[in-house]
Amino acid sequence: MKTKKLLRHPVTRVVLVLGAAGLAVALYLFQPWRLFTTVEVNEAPPVAAAAPASSPAPAASDDTAPAAPAAGPKTLATGVFVSHEHETAGTAEVLELADGSRVLRIEDLDTSDGPDLRVWLSDQPVKEGRAGWFNLDDGEHLELGGLKGNKGDANYAIPAGADLEDLRTVTIWCRRFSVSFGAAALA
Repeated sequence: MKTKKLLRHPVTRVVLVLGAAGLAVALYLFQPWRLFTTVEVNEAPPVAAAAPASSPAPAASDDTAPAAPAAGPKTLATGVFVSHEHETAGTAEVLELADGSRVLRIEDLDTSDGPDLRVWLSDQPVKEGRAGWFNLDDGEHLELGGLKGNKGDANYAIPAGADLEDLRTVTIWCRRFSVSFGAAALA
């Protein structure tokens, strides 16, 4: 009988409504189910279209020479991920394609899924442990887009005007909580 009376009390109802609203907000912000989800992506390494021939090749005799293979991407910098807020492993490399465009390629990535994860280039150094969780947004940074998957291989276009002399760190950045999941120093 006392339980029924307690549930009818206006203060109890307000507390229950506020508790339910607080739980809904917490679930929206933290998205705890993402600790148990995996988004796997397996993009092929990037290739740029070969420049078109300016004039047709002269006719060859019976023994034709094979066409020259297209030049592959040139590696400009590489780095290995270190863990920050979440356990993170994999490699990052900056590639220059035959057409002059640049791409960040992340390979063998293995990290947690999370809310609002982004791929950033930053001018801040990679720091080990808890010290590296928060520093990568202190200076200049460039967002390359949302993280395509928390496992696997993915390519991210780097804008033509990006200064890769200054932006020497790649981070998997959680924009919602302003924290790095993991980062790699590019050398």
